[in-house]
Amino acid sequence: MSFELHSQLISVAAFVPFGDLISTEGAPDTLINQGLCGRFHDRARLDFGDGRAGVSLFDAEPRSLPYQIEMIERHPQGSQCFIPMSEHGFLIVVAADNAGVPGVPCAFRTLPGQAVNFHRGTWHGVLTPLQAPGLFAVVDRIGSGENLEEYHFPTPYSILS
Repeated sequence: MSFELHSQLISVAAFVPFGDLISTEGAPDTLINQGLCGRFHDRARLDFGDGRAGVSLFDAEPRSLPYQIEMIERHPQGSQCFIPMSEHGFLIVVAADNAGVPGVPCAFRTLPGQAVNFHRGTWHGVLTPLQAPGLFAVVDRIGSGENLEEYHFPTPYSILS
């Protein structure tokens, strides 16, 4: 048995409680490189507490919908940014904090060219590409101390398209 969730296309307004939607929507903030490059400036609030920013590459296996989520995680000491290195969207699962445990999750699908930054302490699902390749650049906290909490749902959620 599982609970059913319907995924929705991500939007800035819907995602703002959990983090930043990073995209090139709208006009660039400025033109650089002799007017040949649009700069979409300062699109995410990176927060690493006492650590430092690190850039890693993740190669995740694609999943398909419906997708069953049994576990969710958060990083209490730093934000985490997922930047796809392909022209495919991906699935994002997030949940509000409810007295130290995740509330009912919600699911979003990104469009090609969009990335997300989870705010520090945001409950979120694992990296979930829906197509190959599942290659992502990930910007997150590098430092000492525990920065991962996992929560296993008593009843899994099945995410539909």
